[in-house]
Amino acid sequence: MDAGAIATIVGLLGACLVALVLVLVARREAGVQREQAERDVASIKDDARTMLADVERRERRLTEREQQLASDRAAADELERRTRADAEAAAEARRAATRMVEDAERDTARRAAEAERAALAELESVTGLTADDARAELTRRIAADAQNDAAAQVRRAEAQARRTAEGRARRIVTTAVQRLAVPTSSQSALTVLALPSDEMKGRIIGKEGRNIRSFEALTGVNVLIDDQPDAVVLSCFDTERREVAQVALEALMADGRIHPQRIEQAYAEALAGADERTDAAGHEAAERAGVRGLHPTLVRTLGRLRLRTSYGQNVLEHLVETALLAAALAAEVGADVEVSRRGAFLHDIGKALTAEVAGTHASVGADLARRHGESATVVNAIAAHHDEVPPETVEAVLVQVADAISAARPGARREELDQYVERIDKLEQLVAAHAGVRRALAMSAGREVRVVVEPSEVDDFALPQLAVAIARHIEADLAYPGEIKVTVVREMRASATAG
Repeated sequence: MDAGAIATIVGLLGACLVALVLVLVARREAGVQREQAERDVASIKDDARTMLADVERRERRLTEREQQLASDRAAADELERRTRADAEAAAEARRAATRMVEDAERDTARRAAEAERAALAELESVTGLTADDARAELTRRIAADAQNDAAAQVRRAEAQARRTAEGRARRIVTTAVQRLAVPTSSQSALTVLALPSDEMKGRIIGKEGRNIRSFEALTGVNVLIDDQPDAVVLSCFDTERREVAQVALEALMADGRIHPQRIEQAYAEALAGADERTDAAGHEAAERAGVRGLHPTLVRTLGRLRLRTSYGQNVLEHLVETALLAAALAAEVGADVEVSRRGAFLHDIGKALTAEVAGTHASVGADLARRHGESATVVNAIAAHHDEVPPETVEAVLVQVADAISAARPGARREELDQYVERIDKLEQLVAAHAGVRRALAMSAGREVRVVVEPSEVDDFALPQLAVAIARHIEADLAYPGEIKVTVVREMRASATAG
């Protein structure tokens, strides 16, 4: 054989040996795996036998528990049956006891009613009063005692308030009035102009009186020359006409040339300057009162009040005075000084518009101030100064006080005689209309009213209530400047004659 064949045979033999080795190795590994599998199966069988034994034990325990539960259920059923029987017995006993209590209560109520009727009949026979009469008498006495107690408490409270408040209020008002010491501002229907010289009278009269006739015809004002030696008097009920005539006559006297044409020119200039004088008066009053930042419309409206009077008191001067008083009072009591000053200065501004706008001057003025940017506190002070709406702040009350002080100062205001008599008579009639009033006497020029009552109709406890009722009646039905003090007098007199 050649070498190639030998090599091939050797290669085949090597391959066969390798294959044989691999087969042997595979068989050995298979045997090892079979042995491991047999051991695993044996272990699983052991575990299964253990689990089966455990399951059997648990089944036996479960059976025992079910038997115990059945026994307990039977005992519970027996207990429930016994409990239900006991509850039914208790309910029956409760119902029986309730019936016995109700019977006893009805019997007791019947006996009590019979005893009450017997006692009431005996009481009525002894006292001579029925139950309704006794009840009414008791109610009357209780009401009378309560009213007397209330009146006594009111008197004590008023006395305490008076002791603590009157002194301080008097000091505050006195301090404010003394600090100001403003002059009175009463006006009349006359304006007096001083003459620079005697010959000015002749110039004003003119040749055959043509100048004075022309002046009176243009202005609608009466010119009185001979009433005072060194003065000329302008008389007219219309303050606007009188003011225009005053300005025109002052311009004529300053110029010295007085004739019909010059009179017409001076009158036209006086008319044309009315708005300027109005604005100037409003600004000057606001400056004196210390009020700043007013809307121009408010300033002009205030200026119109320079020609308006109330009971002879110039309204613009009254506003300045009231503003100063309110500011002083606010500083004394710790209120807002600027709000008090502003509300007092504007409180009567509606009087300039009452002929043009419907409503009271307080409501008209409040609406005007609201529309021109004034604060709610100032508007309330204006609207409430105559109690048409309730005052919401202490500043509004101070405006009322300052208004009353300015109006009630001696000499500040005046009335015509017939108006004064009519007001006093109306005051006395209004007070005399109250029940129990024997006589009403107006005193101190209508600033005080004394009320004499019938002692048999009005007792001492009812005097404070009657005084308050009369004061409220006067406030509601009577228009008056300042304040009216009401004093109620009860006097018991007895007389006898020895024969």
